[in-house]
Amino acid sequence: MTLERFFKENPAAALGFSGGVDSSYLLYAGLHYGAKVRALFVNSVFQPKSELADAYRLAEQVGAEVSVIEVDILNDASIASNPPERCYICKTMIFKIIREQALADGIPLVIDGTNATDNAGNRPGMRALAELGVRSPLRECGITKDEVRRLSKEAGLLTWDKPSYSCLATRVPFGQTLTEKLLQSVEKGKMP
Repeated sequence: MTLERFFKENPAAALGFSGGVDSSYLLYAGLHYGAKVRALFVNSVFQPKSELADAYRLAEQVGAEVSVIEVDILNDASIASNPPERCYICKTMIFKIIREQALADGIPLVIDGTNATDNAGNRPGMRALAELGVRSPLRECGITKDEVRRLSKEAGLLTWDKPSYSCLATRVPFGQTLTEKLLQSVEKGKMP
């Protein structure tokens, strides 16, 4: 399958948008192929503040709007306690929120930027995506990270060479309670 075919078969989708390389290219491609793609950015203390600014810049570049959903992720004790399955729990929470917003907007399909290079064995959040019925067009179409970067560069997207990013919580050892102050220290480069 190609992305063009994917978006012809699925002309409306809500995208879990991070402003990273993969979701940025997916937003561009969906719009390029004539789909109505709603970019939803779930903002929490797990992302550096620069990520939201990047998301806005890319959306402006491709002529899209970004809807920001604020989430107090640390209000959930099962995430704040930082267990080994934190990523799974967090991804489930985030994509349930995205799905609820999408359904409220009359959009039944939720997509994300997982690409064909992403290894499900190393990404516990991918299990959450599968359980929630979130589709990953880049992965389904066999598009790798290198291809996403190449296609993004060809399209002139400002994110084409953006470094890969993982959430701030991944830098904190499992079992250490996550707090906003701790995550702010991590963002400033002060490791726990």
